Amino acid sequence: MAKILIVDDAKFMRLTLTNILKKANHEVVGEAENGKQAIQLFRELNPDLVTMDITMPEMSGLEAMKIIRQDTPAAKIIMCSAMGQQRMVVEAIEAGAKDFIVKPFDEVRVIDAVTRVLN
Repeated sequence: MAKILIVDDAKFMRLTLTNILKKANHEVVGEAENGKQAIQLFRELNPDLVTMDITMPEMSGLEAMKIIRQDTPAAKIIMCSAMGQQRMVVEAIEAGAKDFIVKPFDEVRVIDAVTRVLN
């Protein structure tokens, strides 16, 4: 069972991911709605994995990921993006994201990505 931090500015998206992850026996240890909260919670909770939305107010997922990975190079982060954000996804992978999942979330794809990144 992995400890997972979910970062997304949309409560509905956080809820959707929480339900998918709990069904797969993972523990959601925290939720953040922007990049600044994500960094703070990452430092407090030290999760095994982070799902990080790319586009958020205050600080983007991309910026937050770069800061988290400076602090913790081994951090495992899966980026989440809406369709049509391929350029940002490529940038995220180059900056150290382990995988990405596309919204709307496909349960099987989410679990596959999480399992692969954790192992």
